[in-house]
Amino acid sequence: MAAGRRRLRRMSMMSGAAVPAAWPERIRALARGELEPVVPRRAATVLLLRDTAAADSGPAVHMLRRRASMAFAAGAYAFPGGGVDPRDERPVRWAGPALDDWAGLLGVDPAAAQAVVCAAVRETFEESGVLLAGPDGGTVVADTTGGDWEADRAALVAHDLAFADFLDRRGLVLRTDLLRPFARWITPEFEERRYDTWFFLAALPAGQLTRDVSGEADRTAWLRPADAVAGYDRGELTMLPPTITMLRDLLPHGSAAAALAAAPGRDLAPVIATATVDEAGAVVLTWPGHEEFTRTAPGGEER
Repeated sequence: MAAGRRRLRRMSMMSGAAVPAAWPERIRALARGELEPVVPRRAATVLLLRDTAAADSGPAVHMLRRRASMAFAAGAYAFPGGGVDPRDERPVRWAGPALDDWAGLLGVDPAAAQAVVCAAVRETFEESGVLLAGPDGGTVVADTTGGDWEADRAALVAHDLAFADFLDRRGLVLRTDLLRPFARWITPEFEERRYDTWFFLAALPAGQLTRDVSGEADRTAWLRPADAVAGYDRGELTMLPPTITMLRDLLPHGSAAAALAAAPGRDLAPVIATATVDEAGAVVLTWPGHEEFTRTAPGGEER
């Protein structure tokens, strides 16, 4: 048993990938019909980009390191984001593509599309203090610092304030045109906490600053994708597969504007891991189209 636990720990630490050691047995339980998959919760994540001082060095992306105490992806670097609040479906003043267009882009019905887009903007504000909204469809709030803004942000985090009420009270329009859909990943069926997550790109609005306000993070940083990828490859930065994939996809772009311009037309078909158990009981975990994340847990771990 001790040797088996060591093999599972090695599986969880390969190449900086945050692969929970509990997965192999959960995969076997799913294969035996003993595990009922959890219905994934809709979620949204935003890659906030800003240009760096060095020309053509590529944009930096805002990242948070999740606290070690977190139940999901503890210790992993991630982007601001989180689950959809049912109240995110409430009507808001809307600038940008029509809701039916967003529904087509995201592959869901209009109500769900609004909830996902609202969650993307709301979670970004909650976890970084950056707000993609303005007094009208052509402007963005220039400053979100100050006690009144912080009180509203804290109320949103505590679910004491609905995002629609927050925008309405401040007379703000949701700037959905500042978001670019980038990818969609769904947590595997064997995971205890599952999310159907849409990833978006957005440039940091002029005048706004990110703040270290997320209660779920113990560190925040602006990292160039190349540096973050190098840290992951050296095993210094832990990330879930979609996170490192998003960073690799940003590598060709020399500026935030270039990354946003390249986003339309990207494949938004959901990526979800598949797992098989061979005759020897070994678990093979793969993400279709992303071979670098293939993992194998040796057999002999059956309970």
